[in-house]
This record gives sequence, C-alpha cells and structure tokens, in this order.
Amino acid sequence: MGRITPDEQVPAPARPGFVTLEQFVEQLRPELRLLHDGGSGQELLRWVEPSELEDPTPYLPEGEFLLTCGLPFLGDGGSEAGVDAYVRRLVDAGVPALGFGIQPYFDAVPEVLVSACRRRNLTLFEVPSTLPFAAIGLEFSQLLESENARAFRQLADTNRQLMRAVLSPRPEHELLGALVQKVPVWALLVGTDGRIRARGNTPEIDPALLAPLVERLFSGSGPRVEMDGFDQPGSALVYGHPLRSTKDANLGALILGCDAPLTAAQNSVVQAAIGLLELLVRQRTSGSLAPSQLATAVLLHPDSLTNGDTRHLNVLKDLLAQSLSSTRSAPMRVVQGIRVDPADGLPGDGPIRELLQWRRLFDTKLVEITDYGFTAITRLRVDSSLLADVERMGWRLVVGEGTELSGLAAAYQRVSSLRARVQSSGRSVRAEDVTWSVAGLLGREAGTALAERLLHPVLSLKPHRRDPLLAVLNGWLHENGSWDGAAKRLQLHRNSVRRQIGVLAELLGMDLGSAQVRAELLIALQYLDEVNPAPATD
Repeated sequence: MGRITPDEQVPAPARPGFVTLEQFVEQLRPELRLLHDGGSGQELLRWVEPSELEDPTPYLPEGEFLLTCGLPFLGDGGSEAGVDAYVRRLVDAGVPALGFGIQPYFDAVPEVLVSACRRRNLTLFEVPSTLPFAAIGLEFSQLLESENARAFRQLADTNRQLMRAVLSPRPEHELLGALVQKVPVWALLVGTDGRIRARGNTPEIDPALLAPLVERLFSGSGPRVEMDGFDQPGSALVYGHPLRSTKDANLGALILGCDAPLTAAQNSVVQAAIGLLELLVRQRTSGSLAPSQLATAVLLHPDSLTNGDTRHLNVLKDLLAQSLSSTRSAPMRVVQGIRVDPADGLPGDGPIRELLQWRRLFDTKLVEITDYGFTAITRLRVDSSLLADVERMGWRLVVGEGTELSGLAAAYQRVSSLRARVQSSGRSVRAEDVTWSVAGLLGREAGTALAERLLHPVLSLKPHRRDPLLAVLNGWLHENGSWDGAAKRLQLHRNSVRRQIGVLAELLGMDLGSAQVRAELLIALQYLDEVNPAPATD
C-alpha cells in the first residue's frame, strides 16, 4: 500500500480536553430539544460559546457548540438569505451544533433557521428559557473535567502496565503481550536480520507476505509508517513502525495488523509501546559501551590489573569511571546486599527489574545479581539516607571501604567475609567500622551464640559456683595455660587452679589441652556480657 508520514497518520494521538457532542447532550436536562440531527454526535467539542454577533466565526475555533438567543436574526438578518448565510458560515467554521435559546427575542425557533440547518445539515437544538446558557457552560466544564480525569487515569494505568512489561525478564515479549491486551491488533517485533524476535496474538501469516513491508522499513529513514494489507483475518490493515537509534539507524521494526483503523486512544498506546521498544533496543545495541569494553578487557587479559603497563591501566580506569558515572580518580567501594527475608521481595520481581533498581540506587552499571542478593561497585559513599532507603525495602548491606582499581578484588573479599555476620545479625555493617580480628568479624550475635553453646554447662550453675569457675577459666586462658601464671594472676594456689580447670573440663566435656578448644573458649568469653545465664541448677 505504501508509506505515510507522521502528519498523514490517521488517527492522531488522543488528546485530553475534548468530549463528544453526544456525550455532552446526554448530560444536559431533558428540556433540550433536538430539532435537526446533522450527524455530528461523535464530533469532538472544544467548548460551549454564547454569541449574539452576526458573524461570530472569526472568534470560533473548530469544535465550538454555539449558543444564541436569535439577536442576529432580528431585522434584515432574519431573512431567508441572511439566515442561510449565517448557518453556512457556521458549517464552514467547523461548528458541530447550534443551540437556539427561547426568550427574550423569540418565543420559538424561527422556521427559516430550522430549514437552513436542515439544508446545510447543521445540528440544531432548542434551548428553553428554563435552561440558562451559563448552566450549559457549567455543565460542559464539569463534564470536560471528569473526562480529562478518566482519560488520564486510563493513560496512567496503561503506562504502568507497559512499564511493568519493560522491567520483566522477557521485556519484548511482555511488552507486546501488554500492547495486544490494550489494542485489538496482532504484533510482531522484527530484528534487523529480518527474524521475528517476539510475537503478540499473531495469526498464521506467511513471512513472504511481510517481506516487502520489512524491506521498505529497513531501507527508509526518518519518522515514518509503512502500510500494507492482506486478505487474511485480522490483516486488512498492516502497519510497520521502524525502531530507530538516536542517529536514525534502523534497529528493528514493530509490525501491527488489524481489520479496522485504530482509534485515537489506541494509537496513543501504540506510540507509547514504540517508544519503549526503541528504548530497549537502543540500550541493547547502542547504550553505554564502557561496561562491555571493560568486561572484555578483563576477561581476555585478567593479569592486566596487576601486570599491565600504565597506559593499559589508565584505559581500564577510564572505562571503570564511565561505568560508575565518576572520574578516574574517584574512589569506589564494593557493596553487597542481602535480603533479610526472601518473602519480602515484591511479587513478580524479575532479575532485570531488580538489576535496574540497584543500578539506579547506586548510580552504577556494575551490578551482579547473586544467590544471596546482589553485589555492586559504586562511587557513592552510601550515606545513612541511602542505607535507610534500602533497609526499608527489606535489605541489609555490607558497605566496603573506598579503594582503587587494583584493590577491588581484595575489597570484595573483605566485604564477602562480613556477609555471614549480616545474615546472622540482620543488621547492615560498614567495613570501616569493623575490628579486623576473629571476634570483630564474628560479630555480637554470632559471638553470643558461640558463648551460649560452648559455656552452657557452666552458665547453668548457680552464681556462687558459676562465677569463680568462669574467672579461673578466663585467667588461665589469658596466661596461655600456665598454672603458675594463672595462680599469680588469680591470687590462688596453683593446685586450686589445676583442680578447678579439671572441673571445667569435665563440665564442658572438652579437652582443654587442645589449642583450638582454648582459642574458641577465649573468644566465647569475650561475649559473656551479652549472654543471659540459663536457669541455675544444683
């Protein structure tokens, strides 16, 4: 069938701010009497305008419902020729209807006006004196406001559905699925190689039928729509929309088929879908190239981070900076996110939506989705405000210290070593606040659990037996198992120390001669202040 330009596309995108004549008349009082139906019920009204000018058309934009009490028809203006000229001017100006008000000039609509409206096919209403023009204007403004609200609600609902599709694991397929739900069409997404990438409600169509349309789409340039039609159900009208890069390169095409022209609202949905599809293909084919270049360089030359020359390292630093929206010299940090409860995730969240969420929050393109949550490299300091936002979403973070390119791997290892602490405690942690010792890495919650498990037999004793035994154990361990050193430290006889250590070994069921056992007990003793002693036993 051929090509049409954007100005020739029919219908145009829907615009808020209009209601039809039929919708408006339905809202008015029953006294409004139709004298002639000119078939304009589905025409859009811009406004309701009272005027008593002999020629109001210079002041009337197209789509005005004109109201008059008949002043222009007094005197010579009421002749057949005068009334006919008046009606003709209204029709030429695109006035869809005329309302004639009874009183104060006429007791009935002049027959000459009724005849002229029939001759010129202008819709004519009789407006009784009980219905002021001001009331008609007020009714129209209220209807217009409600129609605008309804149109915007529908548009918002549609846009939300399309956006959810874009953020799904299979965005092109889901987007076409959402499109065919809102618009009575079938849809095909075609790649630059001519192959079909996604379908929506598509009937069996011979690909050879589409070949000329696809060829025209990929051989043209600029905004355009290619049209065709086939003698098959749902394919009387076939529209081809190119998906273009920012520099007008053809990245693919959306092909739609239907049996009847689309309405303005439906065409608006199509245009929104085209914009989102273009965004997807642009992101895939011509988005930021830095992350892919960086990944390629590191994958092919893994030793370059430590052994590369200055020039090569500077190239990597530049690519890293572009991926982090920062400068080459800006420090970066590794952040790991752990979901406190997997059930807290939003239903239907897919990896792409999750990935885009973390990229947005941490202003980085370097994000990895993992089995525990995610890891990101960011230039942000992750202040308390950002941390609070993430925690409200049901996540906890391990925030690494600032580092340079060469220190990223080590920073990742340090952050990973803190992940178990966050998982057990349910609290976020900053690497810079951690004491880098066994006790520091273990954390309060895990250390308390260790103390309760290892020392439970002693903690279950009554205080007068428990406390002296714990004091002897603590002193003996701090003296590295030296009997004389512990006796001096505790101001006890060395035989008393030996005897009480023997009691402890029997109670705990442990070999206190083992260095590993003594180390575990020494760590556990550091957390006794956090332990609630078990009920005392004899």
